[in-house]
Amino acid sequence: MTAQRRAIILAAGVGKRMAPLSYELPKALLSVRGEVLIERLISQLRESGVDDVTVVTGYMKESLFYLEDEFGAKIRVNADYADTGSASSLLIARDMLANAWVCSSDQYFEQNPFLGLGEESACSVMERPAAKGELRIKLDEEGFVCAASAQGSGRYVLEGPAFFCEADGIRFASILEEDSQKPGFSSLLWDQVFAQHVGDIRFRARKLAPQDVHEFKSFNDLVAFDRDFVENVDLTILDNICATLGCERRDISEVIPIKQGLTNLSFRFDCKGETYVYRHPGAGTDEIINRAAETHALNIARELGLDETFVYEDPEEGWKLSRFIEGCEPFDYENLDQVRQALGMAKRLHESGKTSPWSFDYRLEAEKIADILRAMHYPLPRDFSELAQRMGRLADHLASDGGAPVLCHNDFYGPNLLVRGDEMQLIDWEYSAMGDYACDLGNFVAQGSNYPPEKTLEVIDLYYGRPATPAEQRHCLAAVALVGWYWYVWAIYKGAKGSPVGEWLYIWYRAARTYCDAAMPLYEEEAHE
Repeated sequence: MTAQRRAIILAAGVGKRMAPLSYELPKALLSVRGEVLIERLISQLRESGVDDVTVVTGYMKESLFYLEDEFGAKIRVNADYADTGSASSLLIARDMLANAWVCSSDQYFEQNPFLGLGEESACSVMERPAAKGELRIKLDEEGFVCAASAQGSGRYVLEGPAFFCEADGIRFASILEEDSQKPGFSSLLWDQVFAQHVGDIRFRARKLAPQDVHEFKSFNDLVAFDRDFVENVDLTILDNICATLGCERRDISEVIPIKQGLTNLSFRFDCKGETYVYRHPGAGTDEIINRAAETHALNIARELGLDETFVYEDPEEGWKLSRFIEGCEPFDYENLDQVRQALGMAKRLHESGKTSPWSFDYRLEAEKIADILRAMHYPLPRDFSELAQRMGRLADHLASDGGAPVLCHNDFYGPNLLVRGDEMQLIDWEYSAMGDYACDLGNFVAQGSNYPPEKTLEVIDLYYGRPATPAEQRHCLAAVALVGWYWYVWAIYKGAKGSPVGEWLYIWYRAARTYCDAAMPLYEEEAHE
């Protein structure tokens, strides 16, 4: 008697390449040709006699909980979905692997792929060129998989569901447990583990034709497959774009996610012959960013000619629409002409006489974020308190220097300077408010310039248009330290929220320490005179 078959549906991933769809719902819930992907998949499984279905969720997990009541599915949660691959999701459901299908939640099968299966383990393959990173599969004369490698010469690629018979499912569950203790496992896809153990489990290849299975890797793939999708999908982002640009949904095309950006999610798209960027607020940004202040500053920046890319921002929800500038080159901190032009833009802002109802104090803002971290019971670094105390003293020195606050950008650094030929735009005004002018110079230096303090003293002369006075020099050095400290605390917060910023955390930490060591003696020497 044939044992009752099961299925594990992997649905934990974010699906970043599916922007903007993935900003509002997981890929599994996309409605394609009138059917929700994961619901269609479960229906096909049921049609083949599979009633025991486990869904491994992660990203926006709560939106998939309904499957338990409405479809009888079991729910497992991969809490570390943002930092792990599908192998970790399968590990969570390893006890369900015996006599089970393993499926991806974002594939659309024209015909039911779960019908007509024998008793042996099998995987689905397709004869087509492999994309970068895809496994190339070789088959032996009997039609079983004999090799799988991203660098191999096989004619096939893995495409579609795989089935584990009872014995092989138990064996692969043990393999997952053993491999999970090895370095690098958390980043692996489950089929990469499969490839590493081809010799341990004998899989018969079930050949699928290209028209049998559709995997949507981007918004454009989906629209190409389902022409009515863009008109029917319930997506607020598309409504925002249409309302702002006065266009129809069908006018939106060539959607491409933008990977750059530490705070938000963004994508570019074409509309009526122009290219735009839509910025979607990142997770947790509502706690630390004043969107009304940003909108106010963006309108001023456009008026001053500092940011001519700006189209519109919603001051309550924080989404923003900008024009995309083609052919930009990275800002070069070693190009003095570019540095002079950038600092001139900062000075134009500072001397414009424009004001904002809001202010931004780097010391107070860092303290606010530190309080949030403590409320989260996040383990702070051992030297955090000591460095915070030093930054407090340095901030007191900065305040004692006096000076009226001016409108600042407050995130003034290379990646926010768009350079195309002789033109330069200053973008991303999320932190703009009234503050100490030197903090814009501090951002410029602390955020990736790699300038040592002595180089910074040379560069700030370009801002003043003359040699800086000793008081101005120490003031600017102190501002670099304080700005570096704020961004360091901010980076810890982002990591605590599941969005680590990589090497930036160390860059800002070093700026805080190095420039505090450079500036503090200059203030303390004067105090002792």
